[in-house]
Amino acid sequence: MKKIINLLAHGFLWFLAVVPYSWVIKIGYGIAAIAPRFSKSRVKIINANLKACFPDLSQQERDAIATENWRLMGRSFAERGRLWLGSAQSIDEFVTVYPEVDMNDGKPRIYVSMHLMGIEAGLIAITMHLKKIKAAPGITLYVFMKNEHFEPRIKKWRERFGAKMLLREHHGRELLREARKGTFVCISPDMDLGRKDSEFVPFFGVSTNTVLSVSKMARVAGAEVCPIFTVLRDDGSGYDCHVGKPWPNFPSDDPVADTARMNQYFEEVIKPRIAEYYWVHKRFKNRPEGQASIY
Repeated sequence: MKKIINLLAHGFLWFLAVVPYSWVIKIGYGIAAIAPRFSKSRVKIINANLKACFPDLSQQERDAIATENWRLMGRSFAERGRLWLGSAQSIDEFVTVYPEVDMNDGKPRIYVSMHLMGIEAGLIAITMHLKKIKAAPGITLYVFMKNEHFEPRIKKWRERFGAKMLLREHHGRELLREARKGTFVCISPDMDLGRKDSEFVPFFGVSTNTVLSVSKMARVAGAEVCPIFTVLRDDGSGYDCHVGKPWPNFPSDDPVADTARMNQYFEEVIKPRIAEYYWVHKRFKNRPEGQASIY
């Protein structure tokens, strides 16, 4: 049964890769309309995250954000077919990259992305952009999937325009080496990755377990740190991926202060578009000693 489900899902992704983009959006919204009924645990996580981060909003306001969050999540899922299996031209039609730095100048840099709904679209579009400007292929980290059918395939699909995907747990030295060379190296640190090499710093007023790796790696590599965020266009026609200028005076000699500053930047990007963030993650899984679980 599991094999049949995987094959059907695989076929569905191919279907999403070839139908008009307007259909993809509608299908995504349709998926979102029913998904919460089959994922009660995720419903609770989204609601708990929103309540923790936006206690001043009414329950009605948070419910409206949660509903839109599911809609955009369904859409981003449906877009995976186009991103993983569609043509480069079909991706260009709905994702545009706007770099504020020369991504082929050889300067040591670490790029920091965040989990907005467009993250997959943005990073794949950047891979295509690097290829167009004849820059070295980029490197990003990923988390191993337990699905034996899709794990190797999704990795291959994400790498098809030249990117190199590395498992998050095992390649710190390689990332440093490539960052020093000026290779595009991207980290997405806005997840709770455990207590190792992490500290609790504020995120929307919540003490949040956050890795210190961005500051520490940038300091060791002598690298600038540039933000990446991919947002839905105002007219809903696709995504704009912004590659920002380096954060000034970053890193400093205080990695905890740097990490708090990074989270503050994330907040400023999220505030105008709260529903576009991945509230489905257990961002507050670990708690400071003595504090009760948010979930």
